[in-house]
Amino acid sequence: MSRFDGYFLRQLLVLFGFFTLVLVGVFWITRSVSLFDRVISGGQSAMVFLEFTALTLPTLIRTVMPMAVFAAAVYATNRLSRESEMTVMLATGSSPWRLARAVLVFGLSAGLMMAVISVFLRPASVDQLELRQDEVAGDVTAQLLNEGEFLHPAEGVTVYIGDIDLDGTLREVFVSDRRDGINPVSYSSATAYLVNQASGIHLVMLDGIALRYDQAGNTLSSTLFEDASYDISELTQNSSMGHRSLEAIPTVELIWDREAVSVKDDHSIGHLVDELHQRFSWIAICIAVALVGYSTLMLGSFSRFGLWPQILGAFTILVLLEGVRGFVSPFVINDPRLWGLLYLPAVMGVLVSVLFLLAAGRPLLRKRVRNGAPKPSPV
Repeated sequence: MSRFDGYFLRQLLVLFGFFTLVLVGVFWITRSVSLFDRVISGGQSAMVFLEFTALTLPTLIRTVMPMAVFAAAVYATNRLSRESEMTVMLATGSSPWRLARAVLVFGLSAGLMMAVISVFLRPASVDQLELRQDEVAGDVTAQLLNEGEFLHPAEGVTVYIGDIDLDGTLREVFVSDRRDGINPVSYSSATAYLVNQASGIHLVMLDGIALRYDQAGNTLSSTLFEDASYDISELTQNSSMGHRSLEAIPTVELIWDREAVSVKDDHSIGHLVDELHQRFSWIAICIAVALVGYSTLMLGSFSRFGLWPQILGAFTILVLLEGVRGFVSPFVINDPRLWGLLYLPAVMGVLVSVLFLLAAGRPLLRKRVRNGAPKPSPV
């Protein structure tokens, strides 16, 4: 690569890193608010929140990377054009095709990073995240240890704890179990303890009352007790983690063990094929959007005011390509043999870039022809 190619590539990589950090920060703040509230309200520590945040980063980075690649290509090309560097290179005889080498290398580099994230890191992180979410959902002890709140650890079960002493004693405990709609029961006690035994986790209540409603006889019976044990182990069996999600399945299994995965995790072949090729299509789209951002701006001429019409056009193309990606996915799910449609947005982006570069090179070609043609002799 020439010195200008290296300079252009460095500009692209620096801007790509900047836009990636900015976009990841914006998206992370937006998502972390709800995640923090959900984790902390479930009785978990801040370390669990940080762990969940780290496990969601590969998915977040994959989402913003194409936008960061596109923004870097547009911003770098516009800056070089505004500072006349691009104009000087074109005037010295370099064609738009020649200057596109650095953009192509940049797109390939971004595609390689996307391959590592989309094919390997993201499935592994999603799988680990789902396992940790299952463990946290099953940690009913942490869910119950919240003072002054009506908690619902399972459907039909409500728990209230007024106060928790330093030694673990629970004060003013109320439990309402409505899972049996015919005979719901409620417990109220002055003190209680959580006891972890081999048979499971039990809530041992002292000095309380149990109220049982008999719907058939329309009667309410009350029982005073000195101590009563309520098994809360069943509340840990309510996790919905029966199968892996599509995003958590390793790419190797999607390629070689698709039939077995379909039976084991209850996913259709169409969904598995769509997920597999979606991971690879993210690689191709990084290359395409880099070329689109560069080639669209090369259509404009030098201007001190920038290339805002071309920037708007490039952004419009990006939105259209993203729309096509969402449009073709249902067709692949219904008929897995149409998996090639998932690469259509990337192919369209490359073709548009080729057409724009051809159009951008015509003025230079005509100029060379005029300069090389013999001048008419004076009469």
